[in-house]
Amino acid sequence: MKILVINSGSSSIKFQLINMESLQVLAKGLLERIGIKGSVLSYYQGERKRVSELDIPNHEQGINLIVSNLTDAETGVIKDKKEIFAVGHRVVHAGEKFNGTVPITEAVLNALKECIPLAPLHNPPNITGIEACQKILPGIPMAGTFDTAFHQTMPAKAYIYPIPYEYYRKDKIRRYGFHGTSHFYVAKQGAKAMDKKLEDLKIITCHLGNGSSMAAIQNGISVDTTMGYTPLEGLAMGTRCGDIDPAIPLVLQRSMGMTHDQVDAVLNRKSGMLGISEVSSDMRDINEKAAAGHAQARLALEIFAYRIKKYIGAYMAAMNGADLIIFTAGIGERGLIEREMILENMEFLGIVFDKNANQEAFGKLGVISKPDSRVRVMVIPTNEELEIAEQTLKVIAPNRK
Repeated sequence: MKILVINSGSSSIKFQLINMESLQVLAKGLLERIGIKGSVLSYYQGERKRVSELDIPNHEQGINLIVSNLTDAETGVIKDKKEIFAVGHRVVHAGEKFNGTVPITEAVLNALKECIPLAPLHNPPNITGIEACQKILPGIPMAGTFDTAFHQTMPAKAYIYPIPYEYYRKDKIRRYGFHGTSHFYVAKQGAKAMDKKLEDLKIITCHLGNGSSMAAIQNGISVDTTMGYTPLEGLAMGTRCGDIDPAIPLVLQRSMGMTHDQVDAVLNRKSGMLGISEVSSDMRDINEKAAAGHAQARLALEIFAYRIKKYIGAYMAAMNGADLIIFTAGIGERGLIEREMILENMEFLGIVFDKNANQEAFGKLGVISKPDSRVRVMVIPTNEELEIAEQTLKVIAPNRK
């Protein structure tokens, strides 16, 4: 059975076609600049890469182009689109409506549209991608996997903000959390690597990229996470501020005369590593500058690591310890310096860092704690597409012969 995984953005579509029997990625790619002159499709079939440059005005034509490549006589990996067993869609926000992957129906689509105010930049293109697939792939069942779903198990004490309760009651203002698919996937892989049941472990997962979040996972469920009502809360990120005094936006408006949109731009697109370093939002650039003696670049690294270190301590307190800490995503998997800064001087909490093992675990699975460490620390590459495909198969297969 073959599952097509779709991640639809406002002007892009990422995709993978996965053979679920062998877990082999048959083809994958990225279509960029949809609705913009000079659209580009990068299509990968194993080691082969094919780049097509043409104008794609909308997502429907984009999906059609992707399916055409998948079925092409030269580059295709299937003969007919009917070979696609199901389509799994990544959707950012489902609010409190869904706590797991669900088959996409008209009612589900309507529910996702109701969640647009919670994710105005993400849900509309996610929905557009679903509707485009429904037109191009009629009759093929589809499922939605939501970034927020895994965190729906958090207790109220973790997700309710200390503001008037009526704002939650009326407008559902609460912590939702994101990156749930990634947190769940690496937690499962970590339990497997330890040869233990996920339900028997206390795990802290660190999804560190341009957007970063952490989760406390106890007995197989999320009990807390750093991102909140939006992906702005929590860690210091590439361009996002993370946790700050909530009065600061008011100061920016009242004292500096900024508009709502200008404040939003500062906090979401001009802060974080970029704002501190005044160099870049890319950790590779910041590391290079810091190594050359750039004080603000070094400070950005220190703040990034310090925030993560504090949350590790907080989550160990919340769960009464931890069995495993996992680093994943771009920085988590490749950030040798960042991991060392985060994990140094943590012996009091039972974390004994192994510098040599850290060097070996660059972009691949590896244990980076010493054998005498009470808490195991691992690097585990994430695979959100595979997780979406597996969850899609789980909910679609029982209803399809």
